[in-house]
Amino acid sequence: MRPVQYDKYGGGAEGLKHVEVPVPSPKKGELLVRVEAASINPLDWRFQKGVGRPFLPSKFPFTPVCELAGEVVELGAGATGFRPGDKIIAVNFPGSGGLAEYAVVSASNAALRPPEVSAVEGACIPIAAATALMALRTAGVGLDAGDGPAKNVLVTAASGGVGTFAVQLASLAGHHHVTALLDLSSRTPVHHKVLMIAVSLAMNFLGNKILDI
Repeated sequence: MRPVQYDKYGGGAEGLKHVEVPVPSPKKGELLVRVEAASINPLDWRFQKGVGRPFLPSKFPFTPVCELAGEVVELGAGATGFRPGDKIIAVNFPGSGGLAEYAVVSASNAALRPPEVSAVEGACIPIAAATALMALRTAGVGLDAGDGPAKNVLVTAASGGVGTFAVQLASLAGHHHVTALLDLSSRTPVHHKVLMIAVSLAMNFLGNKILDI
């Protein structure tokens, strides 16, 4: 296969190169995935710049990008919950490997992808959704019905990646009052319609316009 790799810190786009390497084999608890889509994050290029040195990347050459979606090809020993042919999404940190035809990921960091979610959409989910989930849990927001008292939840930048998930996750319990602060000039009407279903109050931070939900 021909992944995109870099072999030292720095270099930017010029430091990336296609190379020929064998298809990896999954180890214990791992999945071999045929990559269909990958999502590049600021963290990926920061690692290339050396923000994680000397620990990340752990070795060179390195295939970047840790968020991906694809199809399970092979299971390593002890990997459960999946079978060949399953469509999944995964976050492969710190191993990364998303900029390749095949990647090995930990089965514990993978989830089945519903058929209504495309590979491109699925590859964008893990880090944004996990960030929103951790923020809500840190704030003590219960995510299940009857899980803790009702809270007033304010989500700023609600039309962004993390904010979109925070709004939807906070509304799952059904008893929180969710206020979304968003830029109504961004994204699409359909995107905003999804947010509107989940929030109790929406505010346009550009024009201070309050929308009744």
